[in-house]
Amino acid sequence: MFTWIPLYLFLFYLIFKAFGWKKGLILVLITALMVTFSDQFTNLIKHSFERLRPNNDPSINQFIRILHTPKGFSFYSAHAGTSMAVTTFMYKTLKDKFQYIYLLYLWPVIFAYSRIYVGVHFPTDVLTGALTGFLIGLFFYKISQYILKKYESSIL
Repeated sequence: MFTWIPLYLFLFYLIFKAFGWKKGLILVLITALMVTFSDQFTNLIKHSFERLRPNNDPSINQFIRILHTPKGFSFYSAHAGTSMAVTTFMYKTLKDKFQYIYLLYLWPVIFAYSRIYVGVHFPTDVLTGALTGFLIGLFFYKISQYILKKYESSIL
């Protein structure tokens, strides 16, 4: 759970470096809201579909590599969704400030693959999660641009 804290701290550092404290704080709060939304939306979908994880599916679990055995449902991958949402939001926000920010997309790709590799998600789970996360990231980026534009003169 805490493995990604250094990455998030680094991304927040980039946000504050690029936008200053006031705009940076707004962007960090929007990021936190986005992560919360992504997580809760994923849980709503998971409990609607109730798809077994590969490691819990008796018809295939003997044929796959099982390194981790979570009990929840599989469809769709919250890890893939949230990591793609954060990456898309950060890319759109920072692309004009940092030349190599596009390399951040390696994180959700590797992360999504790892979910399949350890036997906790089907490929369609991570693809759907990544697509949903991409759309959530774009949506929250648009919200952030609206908020920054609307309140730029009054607050900042």
